[in-house]
Amino acid sequence: MPVIRGKIIEPLFPAETIAARNRELAAEIAGGPTKDLLVIAVLKGSFIFAADLLRGMHEAGLAPEVEFITLSSYGSGTVSRGVRIIKDIDSDVRDRDVLLVDDILESGRTLSFARDLLFERGARNVTVAVLLDKKGHRQTDFEADYVGFDCPDHFVVGYGMDVAYAFRELPFVGVVTGDA
Repeated sequence: MPVIRGKIIEPLFPAETIAARNRELAAEIAGGPTKDLLVIAVLKGSFIFAADLLRGMHEAGLAPEVEFITLSSYGSGTVSRGVRIIKDIDSDVRDRDVLLVDDILESGRTLSFARDLLFERGARNVTVAVLLDKKGHRQTDFEADYVGFDCPDHFVVGYGMDVAYAFRELPFVGVVTGDA
């Protein structure tokens, strides 16, 4: 197992497995009914997944526009009281198909908020792609349209996801299992 920054990280989804699944997802998205597609990546964790997915869509013949949004859950302690926009998109979504891209779907609150916001702003259709789905953590009735992998109940790092701003650069998704 790799030792990185003094931590033992057990790979959960290897880079090759992620790359193959991204190509499948991109082909599925490109083959769907889209008109004037706008991809909105939810920062920060989705940036690597979104980039790879977009390259896959390009290879599959789809040329969407790209935007970024930064959202934050807020509340006291571990209790979320809502979602706020830290950095909004610049594009008008009215009468457009939108694909929201995020790294992991857990409670569903953030992506539900984002999807509802885009519909309120006039989007024709909003679909959601996530790399990982942790169904056991869902607090809302929300499901993604495109899912890379079902994720076991572990805190994961790598491929854009971090712990204390570390490990985002890893080419795989892994679990920190201890100190080296």
